[in-house]
Amino acid sequence: MEQQAVFIQVGALADGFAPDNNTLPACSELAGRSFQLLDAAGAACTLSFAADGSLTLHDAGSDINAPCRVTSLRNSLYFVDCLPPVPAASSLSLVLDLARGLYTRVDGQLPDEAATRLDPFRRVAQGLELTAVNTRISHGTVDHAANPGEELHHATRELIGMRNQYRYSRTECYEHIYLNDNFYAWQCLQGVEQGLADVDRCHYIKLAEQLYLFVWREKIIPTLGVVLIDLARGKTDGKIVGYQGGDFGVLSNFAVGASAQVLNTTRHALD
Repeated sequence: MEQQAVFIQVGALADGFAPDNNTLPACSELAGRSFQLLDAAGAACTLSFAADGSLTLHDAGSDINAPCRVTSLRNSLYFVDCLPPVPAASSLSLVLDLARGLYTRVDGQLPDEAATRLDPFRRVAQGLELTAVNTRISHGTVDHAANPGEELHHATRELIGMRNQYRYSRTECYEHIYLNDNFYAWQCLQGVEQGLADVDRCHYIKLAEQLYLFVWREKIIPTLGVVLIDLARGKTDGKIVGYQGGDFGVLSNFAVGASAQVLNTTRHALD
């Protein structure tokens, strides 16, 4: 009898993705530079990059200083990722679109052990989402106040209906089906999660033509994914974060990148 595939912790997933992978190299183009980020309401914060590979984000409510990773999937467009020291088990990812003077910010929060162990039946009964991973996604401008009618990065439905294949390494390959505004289906075709599949909560942001930010929040193993999808280039870049093991003591935050292929697109007659 074929053995049933089992879900694994994010730390084990990172180990599987590590060898011979398709991640982008880190870049140092932002070192020594500072930017003012203004959100849609006009609130400002200052983002600075040090030569040692760390960032500082200062706003009226808090300061974040942490090592970061910066990559560039397109010219003048950067993905910035770090783990803030506080609160515990939090994540910060930014897309800096310097050619257009725009940014998108993704603040993530993994659940603690008690929230993770709350079963789906009780979550539904309490009116909670099935996933205990939380995010806050915001958009704004870089080094200028938004002009009247200026279009920021924004939610999109352009990926819905696509069935895409992503090869992360020689051994790791996944399929995504973008179902609707709130959910996508995934399955592992090859790799450490081979045979596993699920439907999870997600968010789609359009950054430019054929360039998207895809954010997902898994419900079984607490996992947050933040990935840029460049359909023109056939490439992705981003990160996955979760707990290293089952003790909720250490985070695993690792870079991911894949070659991307659109297999087909379904358009329902109801649309």
